[in-house]
Amino acid sequence: MQLSLVIPLKDEAESLPELYEWIIKVLHAQYTFEILFIDDGSKDQSWEIIQNLAQKDERVKGIRFIRNYGKSAALQVGFEHAQGDVVITMDADLQDSPEEIPELYRMITQENYDLVSGWKKVRYDNVLTKNIPSKIYNATVRLFSGISLHDFNCGLKAYKKKVVKSIEVYGEMHRFIPVIAKYAGFTKIGEKVVQHRPRKYGQSKFGWERFINGFLDLISIMFMSKFGKKPMHFFGLIGTLMFVIGFLSSVYLGVEKLYRVYHHLPARLIVHRPSFYIALTCMILGTLLFVAGFLAEMINRNSTIRNKYLIDEKKNIQ
Repeated sequence: MQLSLVIPLKDEAESLPELYEWIIKVLHAQYTFEILFIDDGSKDQSWEIIQNLAQKDERVKGIRFIRNYGKSAALQVGFEHAQGDVVITMDADLQDSPEEIPELYRMITQENYDLVSGWKKVRYDNVLTKNIPSKIYNATVRLFSGISLHDFNCGLKAYKKKVVKSIEVYGEMHRFIPVIAKYAGFTKIGEKVVQHRPRKYGQSKFGWERFINGFLDLISIMFMSKFGKKPMHFFGLIGTLMFVIGFLSSVYLGVEKLYRVYHHLPARLIVHRPSFYIALTCMILGTLLFVAGFLAEMINRNSTIRNKYLIDEKKNIQ
């Protein structure tokens, strides 16, 4: 099978029939494909529409959550069930155009990209509530990740099958799939300018809080990617440095006190000096961080996935 379309949705009953017809019009004569609709706890008639589409077209498949788990969970389930050589994700609100699919497929299969992300260069969203915050958000992710994409959160993306089978998306990490893929070893990441259409039905399901949560998720991804398998390198290093700083500061205060006493100079009690408590705090925090790193290392060594690595099968010599 050439293509798998993974489409997460929530309360998109009005747009689903139109989206299905549009996809069929674009792909029917050119590709072998499947359409995976992931119903993320819809309260409207979305699931009934998906069932009707699946009855008349065996290429349509549906998965329904019993409640709303979020877009990341929907994408992860879609990735797990996708069978196509190229996996394409898109939103169900008709703001992503299926007309972009053939070129995205070509970039993966002919230009050998691991991942191609859409770039909604011209947007029809509210400037103050979406466009400006989105630009700030994308600039921040580019700075921290080193990936030169303009629109990390675009729902329209194409992947090699191996990419989606090798990564895990959870929480609200769907915004950072290119970052996750990069740290998993898939570094050939491209970008394509795609059409952004005005919302035809319903309303957006995302608010301001996604930008704050997004920044925290970015920190989590970068930390786990660099230190997830070696937590002692992070906690142990910082803990050791803090303990050494605190210990040397304490030694200095003690030597200075002895020097002043020996030469009959005015000398305050060490416990009356703020620097003593700062040094003591550094030693305590350093010890706690070191212990945290040690415990994390012990937990990691007992993990069943501690040695989960990806192998380049093309370069594997038997």
